[in-house]
Amino acid sequence: MPDAPAGIDPRGPRFAAAITSALLFAATFLAFTGVSTRTAASFGWFAHQPATGAVFTPGIGAASVFERAADPGFLAVLVVALLFLWSVVSPRTAPWGVLFRRVVRPRLGPPAELEDPRPPRFAQGVGLFVTGLGLVLHLAAVPWALPIAAAAAFVAAFLNAAFGFCLGCRIYLLLQRAGIVGRERAA
Repeated sequence: MPDAPAGIDPRGPRFAAAITSALLFAATFLAFTGVSTRTAASFGWFAHQPATGAVFTPGIGAASVFERAADPGFLAVLVVALLFLWSVVSPRTAPWGVLFRRVVRPRLGPPAELEDPRPPRFAQGVGLFVTGLGLVLHLAAVPWALPIAAAAAFVAAFLNAAFGFCLGCRIYLLLQRAGIVGRERAA
């Protein structure tokens, strides 16, 4: 392809996915233990006191926006979302890419082949979308939105890190085949 950018070492995105999956694992744990999942009996929407007199912890709907934003799970997912944003906006300066290029790659042999950087960058955008949606829905007091979004992003990052299966890259290739992204520009 004449408009295709220079290739990247395919081990770099896998390295970044390994670190991202570790961060998302911790963020998912924190999200599952935070305000988003309180009171399964009332599905998190309202503080609930049944006729039996049992008191349940107020759910996410009873928490203020500040309390939802101060939740450790929210803050951890926010950090990961900001890292996704950094990777989309400036992939050359993103921390995991810089760490790979300066510390890891010099210790490895040359890659067998280079890959197009657009699918991994698109995958970072998908991660940003998923985590961003979870953050917004969490602030809007939607129960379980944050841990589900964090878990979904974790699964995608883990698949890439452990098995080299980039879900966002596959989505990019499907959209490219459909002519939606990655089209060649007319001269």
